Amino acid sequence: MSAHIPLSLRGRGAKAGLIALPLGIAGSLIALPLTAQAAPSPDAVISEVYGGGGNSGASLTHDFIELGNAGGAPFDLSGWSVQYLSGSPTASSKWQVTPLEGAIPAAGTYLVQEAKGATGDTALPTPDATGTIAMSATSGTVALVHSTTALTCLTAADCVADGTVKDLVGFGTAVVREGSPATGAGNTTSVSRAASLADTDDNAADFTGGTPSPRNATGDGGSGTPSPTPTPTPTATDPGPLRIHDIQGTTRISPQNGKTVTNVPGVVTGVRSTGSKGYWIQDPEPDQNPATSEGVFVYTGSATPLVKVGDSVLVSGKVSEYYPGGQSSGTQSVTELTGPTATVLSSGNQLPAPEAVDAQTLPDAYAPQADGGRIDSLELKPDTYTLDWLESREGMLVQIGDSRVVGASNSYNETWITTKPKENPTPRGGTIYKGYASPNSGRLLISTLTGDQLHANVGDTLTGTTAGPVDYSNYGGYNIQATRVGTVTSGGLKPDVAQKAKSNELSVATYNVENLDPTDPQSKFDRLAEGVVKNLASPDIVSLEEIQDNNGPKDDGTVTADKTMAQFIEAIKAAGGPAYDWRSVDPVNDQDGGEPGGNIRNVFLFNPARVTFVDRPGGDSTTAVETVGDGKKGVRLSASPGRINPTSNAWKSSRKPLVGEFRFRGEQIFVVGNHFNSKGGDQPVHGAVQPPVLGSETQRVAQATEVNTFVRGLLAKDKKAKIVVLGDLNDYQFSKPLATLTAGGVLEDLINTLPVNERYSYVYDGNSQTLDHILVSPAIKKPDYEVVHINAEFSDQSSDHDPQVVRIK
Repeated sequence: MSAHIPLSLRGRGAKAGLIALPLGIAGSLIALPLTAQAAPSPDAVISEVYGGGGNSGASLTHDFIELGNAGGAPFDLSGWSVQYLSGSPTASSKWQVTPLEGAIPAAGTYLVQEAKGATGDTALPTPDATGTIAMSATSGTVALVHSTTALTCLTAADCVADGTVKDLVGFGTAVVREGSPATGAGNTTSVSRAASLADTDDNAADFTGGTPSPRNATGDGGSGTPSPTPTPTPTATDPGPLRIHDIQGTTRISPQNGKTVTNVPGVVTGVRSTGSKGYWIQDPEPDQNPATSEGVFVYTGSATPLVKVGDSVLVSGKVSEYYPGGQSSGTQSVTELTGPTATVLSSGNQLPAPEAVDAQTLPDAYAPQADGGRIDSLELKPDTYTLDWLESREGMLVQIGDSRVVGASNSYNETWITTKPKENPTPRGGTIYKGYASPNSGRLLISTLTGDQLHANVGDTLTGTTAGPVDYSNYGGYNIQATRVGTVTSGGLKPDVAQKAKSNELSVATYNVENLDPTDPQSKFDRLAEGVVKNLASPDIVSLEEIQDNNGPKDDGTVTADKTMAQFIEAIKAAGGPAYDWRSVDPVNDQDGGEPGGNIRNVFLFNPARVTFVDRPGGDSTTAVETVGDGKKGVRLSASPGRINPTSNAWKSSRKPLVGEFRFRGEQIFVVGNHFNSKGGDQPVHGAVQPPVLGSETQRVAQATEVNTFVRGLLAKDKKAKIVVLGDLNDYQFSKPLATLTAGGVLEDLINTLPVNERYSYVYDGNSQTLDHILVSPAIKKPDYEVVHINAEFSDQSSDHDPQVVRIK
């Protein structure tokens, strides 16, 4: 499976691994302009656009963009830009960017000078910002953006949906615009708003053509005499008509979605001032409906929030439903206020009391069902479903007490705990994932805003109180953005050590070494080597997954992995292990998936002092290995090593199984090393589609069919053939791919020989689950099998998978 991607690297919706940095604010009543989407704006807007500067007949020498501020406080432009796109963009069209600085005065203007034309005799007033964009006089789009990164949207819908876009003006025949495009622009005319700066989200209604009238932040319109500074409009201090519970509503989608709301009251309960920035507010005067949340996230984009925990605020902005990962990914949405303007009424206020989450809080039923449809519009039933309970607390303060860790802390300080300590526990302190109908409703992700590094292992206890607002991400689902974190009490978890094979036992292991290549630090090689020697007891054969080529992710056509393997074998020898040999088949460049340029492949590592590899020529990246009847001797491979039907569509952009023939104490054994396609692309268990669609499963079923067909063919020629099929199959023992692989009784999945609560080799989202497998043919009697837990449960790990080993007499 692909490595877990931390919340803090997940784009616009990243909501974890961050540190709150409260900023001091002078005074007790301050309006704080922040950011918005393209929507009716109470403050900063584009007030005039002129692209005819220096054109034929023009008197002004330069193009310009004028911004206006209808608000009663200066609008800070730090980190903002104006951007321009041609009126008829193609797939290759790019937005041009002019960064801004300073501020738009209250009720004032701000002038951005752009490219100079060939004619004209009148300079603009002194600009507040200068760019080099050559705009069309008759057709184009201008955006006011809370970022200095070029936009990528090329349609009106995509641009209006972009949370960094505050205002958007298309003129002439512009494809990207709000409503209909403004008309009247030309060489001698600009398009401009009325003096009221009214913004109705329809460019044609808001803008009219006329004589250009640029004004800068001093009010200078070019006459040399600055206009008088306007008197600021007093900021309203009365709450608006809507409370947070009115905005959240009783379903996952706000009844106010897409609308602008004014002066929503709340107390700031948490601030995220790095990454995807913003803050949470909660109404200290809740309603009596348990389905309506009293908290909401205020998204400020790249602007550092200027509020602090304990501030009582009135927030105006646009209500937006943000889908982490995109709506097509199947995630739920986060109800947010975007483009906010906040008025701080007072500071140091007491926060609403966090709601306690304990073993009785979250319902046993995890999610409402919709026959594969979306649950967005269903009425929330917080007493019935865990996902509904958490959604009904979105943005609100909650707290947990002493809680067992069921997913180790990662490098971005995300830690999974269980609120239900008796729910499907493993012997080592995790929570076992037993089936699609049992996702373990007590799991909850803790992501700290405090900067505390937990370094917790599975089985540890997060002791004391951990509290913060409830948030949602595409990775992990609902989580606590902890503003207060407990302390870690060790559970004493130790790495497993496998039993050493007896002299008459063949030991065969599988190990996903997670993109190993020579660009990795030597310490990674050393730790993996120690795992092979000490924890796996130096197996006779190790089927390795994710061995990369000699220069790792550098994509220069290199496919060989001899340097990778030589370095690994030397590390094993240095750790006291045997002098292993290896076999593999180099892939076709960039055809086997995995990290781009890495060319991951399956490799057989074997101890030549204990086993013999039977080499037969002919195995290459595109030739299918066949089973050949060998008369009275049984069966052999047409090539060794070889690949199973490598040109089949089942293996498109995925690793091809590696097949090898070995001999142990004179007896023949066949080994098939696998790494099926990842589960990336499956809709999340915590998502809005219930039950989730497992889109990646189809390819794994096809891959399992190929391997099953190969094994059947081999057994048809020798029913007593000893076959070991193993590797990272990226699916569960109860899944369709595993049922396909074992169909007809040709293979037994050894994970099923363990007690139910020990059937795991991987921990994901706090669920201990099985992705790695060892399967054997019927001729292998009484195999001695174990999963060796050395990675998945530990915060300090050399791979995200635990290896497995089977001993065969």
